[in-house]
Amino acid sequence: MQIRFVSNNDFKVNEVTKILAEAGVTVISAKYSINGIQTENVNELVKDKLLKAFKKVGRPVFVEHTGLYIESLNGFPGGLTQMFWDKLEADKFSSLLGHANNPSLVAKTTIGYCDTKKMHFFEGEIKGRIAPEPRGDRGFQWDCVFIPEGETETFAEMGDKKNDISMRKIAFDKFKEFLKRNHA
Repeated sequence: MQIRFVSNNDFKVNEVTKILAEAGVTVISAKYSINGIQTENVNELVKDKLLKAFKKVGRPVFVEHTGLYIESLNGFPGGLTQMFWDKLEADKFSSLLGHANNPSLVAKTTIGYCDTKKMHFFEGEIKGRIAPEPRGDRGFQWDCVFIPEGETETFAEMGDKKNDISMRKIAFDKFKEFLKRNHA
């Protein structure tokens, strides 16, 4: 089975390709630029992004959004994570939030899939804490500052182990099961 994934982020495309390959799904990267709405409401954001992606692709397609929900900021930035990260980047993010009394946060992935008839949504989340300083490769956004609960390394330091435990893996496992049940 082939499904288009609308994303300009090669790191995400590679991660997702590995995860879905286990289910016999071939991910076709559709590098379209989609101007999503700016909102904290991730469900609205993903639905809007999915509708725009389907309009461009015209066949089964999925989109993904991953956000950080920082406990000391009452769950902010959520749907605005990319904008928040772009302004702060790794060093400032860690210095402001990694040394806080409560550096706890949740990373959550939401997948939107349109099979041409209906939209379907899948979520995965993992708890963690913000590293006091960035560690590991800084190439994939906030992986260098996110330490999953029960671990000592950031996602960036873990290499492929990240793909076994991440919020993206959890969400895509749910997506894989859906695909197996409905497209076998």
